[in-house]
Amino acid sequence: MLYNFCMKPLRLLIVFTALVCAASCAPSGTLSLPAVKTNAAVTQPPATLTASPPAPTLTPTLTPLPTDTLTPTVTFTLPSTPTVTPTSAPVALMGTVLEHSNCRYGPGAVFLYKYGILPDTNMEIIGRDEAGTWLLIRAIGGDNPCWLKATLMNARGDVMTVPQVDPDIILPWSAYYPNPLTGVSATRSGSEVIVFWNELVTKAGDEIKLEASQTMYVIEAWVCKEGKITFTVVGSNTTSAKVPDEPGCSEPSHGRVYGADKHGYTPWLEIPWP
Repeated sequence: MLYNFCMKPLRLLIVFTALVCAASCAPSGTLSLPAVKTNAAVTQPPATLTASPPAPTLTPTLTPLPTDTLTPTVTFTLPSTPTVTPTSAPVALMGTVLEHSNCRYGPGAVFLYKYGILPDTNMEIIGRDEAGTWLLIRAIGGDNPCWLKATLMNARGDVMTVPQVDPDIILPWSAYYPNPLTGVSATRSGSEVIVFWNELVTKAGDEIKLEASQTMYVIEAWVCKEGKITFTVVGSNTTSAKVPDEPGCSEPSHGRVYGADKHGYTPWLEIPWP
């Protein structure tokens, strides 16, 4: 016991002496002690709260779903059919050919021959010239009309009741001579107009037959006669012709000229009427 009691102060002395020696032998300078952790509260600057803008309010957009396109059904309402009051159709005037006759392509004996008709032949009268002196006729129900002089037919009715038609309505046009006559001129001598033109030169065999009164040249003219403009036809086998034309009409006279070959007629050319 006593040993232990005496040794404790001695140990303390040795420890203290060692510490003193260590301190005196250590190099001069600042003794760095290890940092001591403390529980002291670290003071930080107060946090600054910045107000954030309010979040945008989202408004939902409704997208309509595609729908089927309906094609409307169109209903047509037919207009009421008007009541047609029938009118009396023109009745074809009938006639009988009096003698063996030459039927022609135009209303005049100078036009080309088309075909002949036997006596006592019944025909339909479907047209006339201005004065009713030439009639456009055809077989009953037929489709091949021709012109016949009115005095050669016994018409069963008034021929002036049938329509007046163009004198060239069935005139054949030549495909071989498609140009009108050239050198056409006219002079007046009192109540006559003399018309001139150049010769129509045809190929051999194309000339018309100078028979049955048909002519190589034809003039259609609307001239003054007894104070009224009247249609007339003049033929010629030379390069000139005289056309009667009286004074005294309020309307001017005029005319046109054709050349002919066996196939038909050239285009007409207006005459410079004096």
